[in-house]
Amino acid sequence: MNLLLTNATLVTMETNDTGYQLKANHFINIINGKIAQIGGMASCPLLSSGKQFDCENKLLTPGFIDCHTHLVFAGNRAHEFEQRLTGVPYQEIARQGGGIMTTVNATRKATEAQLLAKALQHLSGLIKDGVTTVEIKSGYGLDLESELKILRVAKQVEQQAKIKVSTTLLAAHAVPPEFKDSPDRYIDYVCNTIIPAAVDAQLVDYVDVFCEGIGFNLQQTERVFRAALSFGLGIKGHTEQLSNSGGSALAARMGASSVDHIEYLDETGVKALAESGTVATLLPGAFYFLRETQLPPVELLRAYKVPMALATDFNPGTSPIASLLMIMNMGCTLFDLTPEEALRGVTCHAAKALGLAQQRGQIKVGFEADLCLWNIEHPAQLAYEIGTGLLAARIINGGLCND
Repeated sequence: MNLLLTNATLVTMETNDTGYQLKANHFINIINGKIAQIGGMASCPLLSSGKQFDCENKLLTPGFIDCHTHLVFAGNRAHEFEQRLTGVPYQEIARQGGGIMTTVNATRKATEAQLLAKALQHLSGLIKDGVTTVEIKSGYGLDLESELKILRVAKQVEQQAKIKVSTTLLAAHAVPPEFKDSPDRYIDYVCNTIIPAAVDAQLVDYVDVFCEGIGFNLQQTERVFRAALSFGLGIKGHTEQLSNSGGSALAARMGASSVDHIEYLDETGVKALAESGTVATLLPGAFYFLRETQLPPVELLRAYKVPMALATDFNPGTSPIASLLMIMNMGCTLFDLTPEEALRGVTCHAAKALGLAQQRGQIKVGFEADLCLWNIEHPAQLAYEIGTGLLAARIINGGLCND
């Protein structure tokens, strides 16, 4: 299907320039799901076939990309939220068998149909905020059957919703009860059983590791990364969230597309990201929800020109926030990002974090026609205004979506 968008104000977010790159009174000619032509309305082609849509001079951005979510799970952890509010730290809840393991137990028991229904419910909030691509991690199964179940559901989300999905295997999220006293044996299981099975089933794009004191150490993390790379998979890391363990530098040296959280990242780690081209994904939802005080090193990331992505980290324990617009606001108010940096964080830089920088995240000829039309006067409103229904339309693969 071909689509001609007319009378649009483009916010192109191209990476070879700075600013929003506003282009008023423009058209976009979309052919077979790709942007085929962009220009001023004076040179707008006549439509010979397909559909024409008048954007009425509204602002048109790249479709938003939520590049870090844990969208598929069962149950909830509202009771742990109450515990934390009475002074019990997250690490202590995890050590007592709560935290991730609470969700693991519920997810293992759930059927695929139950997980899919809940995932689609979670996704609805992201769609309302203009998300056209979402990354979905496993990590709430921690055994072969359940990890593959989560990834299958992630694929079903893509089939049932008007959304694109990138899948990430996070089997190295926590040590399950079956391997409580032998985490190295669990890493063997992840490397030798779960990763190969996920690859054979064609369910996975990336492999992630929670490299942290309550997760996995550097040696264990490196083993998982090496196993992933041996199958041609991309790698990314949950790193430097609670301490400075060196996980980000390790991931960068091994070619990770992104490292996520990074509140405790130091200058050595930032240099490693800059040298490797690894994206720093900031997750202000978890920072807010856990009432953390250690800010990510935004000034250092700017100084070393490390691209910064923003994502919801949607999950039941530390960031149950299915609003990317709210996360953009948090990125500005909590982490001192500019509205432009926040918009880049959910477009071109988020695309890079998922290895999609040459396909999505910019309005550019040859890119996939995943776009959002907004009822706003200036791009800064996207990081400023929350809950007022700013989205006018989403376009995925060149087709208008009536969400």
